[in-house]
Amino acid sequence: MRLLVGLGNPGAKYERTRHNLGFRVAGLAAGKLGVALDQTRWNAVLGSGRVRGEQVAIVLPQTFMNLSGESVGHAARFWKVDLGQVVVAHDDLDLTLGRVQVKVGGGDGGHNGLKSLRQHLGPDFVRVRLGIGRPPQGWDPADFVLAKFAAEEERVVEEMVPIAAEAAVLALLEGTAVAMNRFNRRPKEAEGWKGEAQEKVDLAGSDTSGKPKR
Repeated sequence: MRLLVGLGNPGAKYERTRHNLGFRVAGLAAGKLGVALDQTRWNAVLGSGRVRGEQVAIVLPQTFMNLSGESVGHAARFWKVDLGQVVVAHDDLDLTLGRVQVKVGGGDGGHNGLKSLRQHLGPDFVRVRLGIGRPPQGWDPADFVLAKFAAEEERVVEEMVPIAAEAAVLALLEGTAVAMNRFNRRPKEAEGWKGEAQEKVDLAGSDTSGKPKR
């Protein structure tokens, strides 16, 4: 069994917040894989199926972020999933808005969902990191991640989420090395190009440090 986890908070009020990017990616990946998220178990919404001859499951914990590891731990133990075949999609303050990166292991970076997963699984699961950037000066990171994106930021996110879903599916089915080789770069920026939506954010919402304004 291979396990894809999307991190987020349950409830309509959190749906489009920065902290719920993992849910958005996992939901889109489920559609790509043809897996219906039509089950509830272990305080999670989940689905499972066979894709390319492999058993896969997608789990969206409904425990609120800081207890995510409880649901995922139950699923991983029930299906006897190797830690290297657990792929977790999550928001990341330490990456610039719009950037996607695949990695294995690491710390929690102050992310309570990752902290809980590390407590219940250990550190060496696969991560698909979705950059949200750092908050502007004076904005508490805890409030920042629970806020919704500004309109121009949301356009960047709409470009990022499908890319992250592709990265998650690739890591799940073909392995971390393949996904890292394909996605661990700043697409087109290395050639001096940025997506149209990102350019608009930079022009409309940057201070001298390059961070989007609130």
